[in-house]
Formats: sequence, C-alpha cells, structure tokens
Amino acid sequence: MFPFIRLIYQFFRHRNDAPLGPLDTHVSHHICWPWDLDLWRELNNGRTLTIYDLGRLPLAGRVGLIKVLKANGWGLTMAGASVRYRRRVRMFDRIEMRSRAVCWDDKFLYLEQSMRVRGEATSHVLYRSAVTGKNGIVPPQQVMGALELSMDTPETPAWIKAWIEAESTRPWPPF
Repeated sequence: MFPFIRLIYQFFRHRNDAPLGPLDTHVSHHICWPWDLDLWRELNNGRTLTIYDLGRLPLAGRVGLIKVLKANGWGLTMAGASVRYRRRVRMFDRIEMRSRAVCWDDKFLYLEQSMRVRGEATSHVLYRSAVTGKNGIVPPQQVMGALELSMDTPETPAWIKAWIEAESTRPWPPF
C-alpha cells in the first residue's frame, strides 16, 4: 500500500520551506520502518522507489509544479527509471534524501534522487518523467511557461545522454 500518511507528513513538514528554482535540490529525511523491509531485513528495492516518491512530490510542490498541474488539469507520470543500489538500508536507519531536476528535452524531464545513511550514499535513481494532458505529453517548455520561468534546458550530462541513447535501442514491446 502507498504510504499516504508519510506523504502527507512530508508535505506538512516542508509546507513553510522556501520555494525552489527548477534545478534546486530538495532535501528530506525519512526512516526505514519495519514494514519497509524485505526477507533479509533491509529496505526492499520496490519500497525504495516508493520512498523516493516521498521526496520527489514535495520537490514538485516547492518548485510550484503541483499548482500548475492542478490549474491546467495536467498529470505527472514516470516514463522510465534506472536505479543503482550500493549500500544496505536497515530497520530504523535515518535516511537523508536529495531530489532535483537535472535537465529536460522536448518531451521529458530528467530527475535524480539519492539516499544517504550516516552520510554514505546507499542508492541513486535517474527518472524520466513527463507532464501529461488530455492530448498526451505536455512539452517541458510549455510547463516552464506555465511556471512563469523563461529558461533554456540545461546541458544534459553525458551519463544521462548515454542512458537516453541506450533506452532508445531497447525493444518495445518487450518479449
């Protein structure tokens, strides 16, 4: 089940935080609870992605994106993700999460998030996200206009370009 109470808490916790620019980093804190664990008593890989939602959605709120989505009848969807797990997260570990948008192209926003426990990185995720409307994907430049921001897309880092290129060779539909 999605942790709605934890999400509500994150919105409450960050309700008075200063607004962020579209490329600024949102920092949030979380706890690995017993119900987040797998059979090996560490943070479940699927639950990790759910907990990443708890940092990404308040980021969208602080940037002003949630208000723009509501005002235009738009939605927000994930179109891809690549996760790197490096360290275990154990029960009751306190997690610092960092969330930020990195760049965008003509269709997608690219976001990255990381988790840290005791200052050490435990995982990192790259997301391809899209704003959607009744006619499909809303171009990021249109979203920037709705946010009343006038800025070009930042330079796409080489590692994200490589991921985009690799994804374009992936067969669809899958086997």
